[in-house]
Amino acid sequence: MDSSIALILLQDGIVNGAIYALLGMALVLVFAVTRVIFIPQGEFVAFGALTLAMLVDGRVPGTVYLLCLLGGLAFLMELLRALRTGLWSGMPKTIAGYLVLPALLWWITTTYVGAGNSLWLNMLLTLILVVPMGPMVYRIVYQPLAEASVLVLLITSVAVHFALTGLALVFFGAEGWRTPAFVSGQIDLGFATWSAQSLFVVLTCAVLIVALWLFFGKTLYGRALRATAVNRRGARLMGISTTMSGSLTFTLAVGIGAMSGMLIAPITTVYYDTGFIIGLKGFVGAIIGGLASYPIAAAGSLMVGILEAFSSFWASAYKEVIVFTLIIPVLVWRSFGSRHVDDEE
Repeated sequence: MDSSIALILLQDGIVNGAIYALLGMALVLVFAVTRVIFIPQGEFVAFGALTLAMLVDGRVPGTVYLLCLLGGLAFLMELLRALRTGLWSGMPKTIAGYLVLPALLWWITTTYVGAGNSLWLNMLLTLILVVPMGPMVYRIVYQPLAEASVLVLLITSVAVHFALTGLALVFFGAEGWRTPAFVSGQIDLGFATWSAQSLFVVLTCAVLIVALWLFFGKTLYGRALRATAVNRRGARLMGISTTMSGSLTFTLAVGIGAMSGMLIAPITTVYYDTGFIIGLKGFVGAIIGGLASYPIAAAGSLMVGILEAFSSFWASAYKEVIVFTLIIPVLVWRSFGSRHVDDEE
């Protein structure tokens, strides 16, 4: 291996690591606030990529139908809750969020879709279609189990992963999709020449990470999520709704997943089940951060990307094994300094 090959591999590793860093931070966020190990994070990566690809191709994406299905299920659960408790004050908001919004997005998408539409407008519509699934999945699956143990929530996440993978096959099909590059050309950085697309991905990930830092540090909702992450019981005593925190957390996580999917869509062919492996690599980064530290999770995810790139050169058949084996020494090292704590602590 000479220096030119090493620089190319390093570029690929940084690009992939930036994507994994976003996903790793999203996993840390969800676990810190809700204690959910969000295994289905990767499915929303695939949803973002496939939705954008189908819009670019001038086809109505299966996302609109999946969104209507999830909205209908969430509405039925809220209706049953209202019938059981007799509390109907929130039904107008429920109808607007779970019935009217999916129907409106279905109408907008079917009216708008076309092969010659702007790529950037397609990206915006993709986010609008995928992000509402976050609070819907939380309402349907995780909100009823908010007080369950971490093990129960983990088993539930595995079930949700398989359910969403099956639904993705139904609504998107088994065909692989890819989108055009957002930007084209080469940029000379002096020490290396980067493709404009790769640089765009890295810079976009950096902007999103900074935006998350500003959200948590400068906004009321961000501080509420931080308080919930530190102590859920104390946050409830201070009047912070755990339901609101969970819904907002899943909205952010799904938005990050959809954005990550759109960023990788020009780089690799995406299938209905591609997101699972990508999400697992973000999970490795989150494990390195102990599912608690955002900076360490981001740094760990970047290391995972670089390790994967160089492994593909030296032992391409075993690159996945090498990446996932990284979890073992991290867990062993963390086990030496760990102590048992209650969930609320």
